[in-house]
Amino acid sequence: MDTPIDGKVADGYGAVADEFRRNLAERRELGAAVAVVCDGELVVDLWGGHRDQARTSAWERDTLVTVFSTTKGMAAAAMAVAHSRGLFDPAAPVARYWPEFAQAGKEAVSVRQLLDHEAGLAALDVRPLDIETVADHDRLGDVLAAQAPNWEPGTAWGYHAWTLGWYESQLLRRVDPHGRTIGQFFADEVAGPLGVEFYIGLPGNVDADRLAPIVGGGILMQALHAHQTPWPLLRRFMTPGSLISKAFTSGLPGRRLSDLNDPRYLELELPSVNGTGTARALARVYGDLAAGGARLGVGRATLDELERPKTAAVDQVFGIESAFRFGFMKPFPLLPFGSSPRAYGHTGSGGSFAYADPDSGTGYAYVMNRAGYSLPTDPREQALRDALGWALDRSDHG
Repeated sequence: MDTPIDGKVADGYGAVADEFRRNLAERRELGAAVAVVCDGELVVDLWGGHRDQARTSAWERDTLVTVFSTTKGMAAAAMAVAHSRGLFDPAAPVARYWPEFAQAGKEAVSVRQLLDHEAGLAALDVRPLDIETVADHDRLGDVLAAQAPNWEPGTAWGYHAWTLGWYESQLLRRVDPHGRTIGQFFADEVAGPLGVEFYIGLPGNVDADRLAPIVGGGILMQALHAHQTPWPLLRRFMTPGSLISKAFTSGLPGRRLSDLNDPRYLELELPSVNGTGTARALARVYGDLAAGGARLGVGRATLDELERPKTAAVDQVFGIESAFRFGFMKPFPLLPFGSSPRAYGHTGSGGSFAYADPDSGTGYAYVMNRAGYSLPTDPREQALRDALGWALDRSDHG
């Protein structure tokens, strides 16, 4: 096989490497990486394939790729660090910290409801937003504060596709003594202490040759793969004016996942969608949290918040069962992951996925540059996750 593969795998995790090779040889993988951290040790660190559609540039150890909503997990990790430092109380109203938020019936919305996708703020009336508004944090904050809920807060939940990260960032910059946005806070307090490379808002000094542009993700190909989408979700996507269509157009204009390759978009802070980095970085963050959060300074009370199980219920946006807690996805019927309901993580459009499994002390991450079309995850990722589960079952962690 002429597809380049590199990296390392510890004894006992060979099944993950086998499936990674199969992804590249049999499952139309273009370029990808997978990483696993167990009890603080990097036991899987593989990358392979190509950064470009023409297959002229190999995926390297330090190749960076955009992971779409898998970014939400890194934003949630930043919020977990902030919570451990006592910067906010999840039971308190958001308006305690952000008085302008108390408009249009939102005065009683709690921080916990916001982080759990229960605030009813999945879709904005002002959409799509322009670059100038998104780049101006004060101006964006005014738009977010004025928004009326899409349903009565606290009565249900629904996926805040674009908006969650922006609301988190506006809250964080008001409670952080240094007034940092979530991208800045993540860089200083998560990526920095762990020595990992992941950005929420790509710095201008990152060499463009290190990026693996996203390939595909257009509407036509989504339609051709409609059978890979649960029918309730597909039906809502096909209904003009539905809440899901409003939610997914509540960001910047664009109709393809690959539109996010635009450097103007990558340099913005889009903490729900444009995180860019390595699988190794994602696995390191989740691995630290899964093993007790020592390096990030995340305390037991915060970890209890993240690990508490969440019973799935019908999502007001997706129309299928889902579960969220503290900005993370929790396991639900269509997306079982980890060793128990204590696990938490996040998927991303196109197929990326990363999560923490506290029961085994494991952090896992898969990233890729060819967009897949299966929901809520991708067969390439599923194969790797199943192989990891098999390896953990055979180890002392099983």
